[in-house]
Amino acid sequence: MQINPPPQGMLTLVTVLVFVALGEGSMMSFEDSVWDSPPYFDDSTVREVTAAAGYPAMLRCRVRNIGDRAVSWIRRRDLHILAIGIMTYTNDPRFQAEHSEGSDDWTLKIRSARPADSGVYECQISIDPKISLGIHLNVIASHARILGGREVFVRRGSDVNLTCLVETAPAPIELHWARNGRPLDFSQRGGMSILSERRARTSQLLMSRVSPRDAGNYSCYPMGNSGTDAAFVLVHVIKDENSAAMQHESSAPPTEAHSIALFAAIVVTLSHTSGAR
Repeated sequence: MQINPPPQGMLTLVTVLVFVALGEGSMMSFEDSVWDSPPYFDDSTVREVTAAAGYPAMLRCRVRNIGDRAVSWIRRRDLHILAIGIMTYTNDPRFQAEHSEGSDDWTLKIRSARPADSGVYECQISIDPKISLGIHLNVIASHARILGGREVFVRRGSDVNLTCLVETAPAPIELHWARNGRPLDFSQRGGMSILSERRARTSQLLMSRVSPRDAGNYSCYPMGNSGTDAAFVLVHVIKDENSAAMQHESSAPPTEAHSIALFAAIVVTLSHTSGAR
């Protein structure tokens, strides 16, 4: 007895239905396996973060198999909940939670970080029991230093090179210059430029053909830091070397010999005054 094969159209329909059934089952099995796998912290998460004061501090937490669970950020020293998901729960506007859809990275950003922000921050996953990962933040205050002495004497018409550096802050760092407490205005003077190396944490202020109006108190300071972290140098513009010597002597504190001479003069003056009476 000969059995005729089914029509071609019916065979195709049966094949599609079987494929869909198997595909749905495989998909459900895959989703169930993913959901059953507990979330965990990726080993690539950086546990020690160093930031410069005045710059953003970025704390990144990488979580696998997160599903629809939420990630929270908690400051350990006071157990303050800073963020849940991408929603922040603090009055400090410097704190911001960041996350891109589909990404495993959850970030806590602190704009203009301060040394007081140093400490441990916990990245926590809301499962039972909860699991958390501590990330230590160290914010370093940047202290500038200008090479050379506190005072610089330069002859009128010569060139000046002031070099400022920061040794304690993590690179890169941005340095700024000011004169008499005000940022330098390059539009008011030609022949002045700044050469900066952010990774080397150095900055050079170059002035050509200085004049007496270039004299003043120059300061160098890291971006975002207060004036207490700045370095200062007093620049004197003089006519010749003799002027520098005279100015230095006039600004020097009195010596012991000067004090004795002054005391003797006062005694003599008082003696003559008493004799006259």
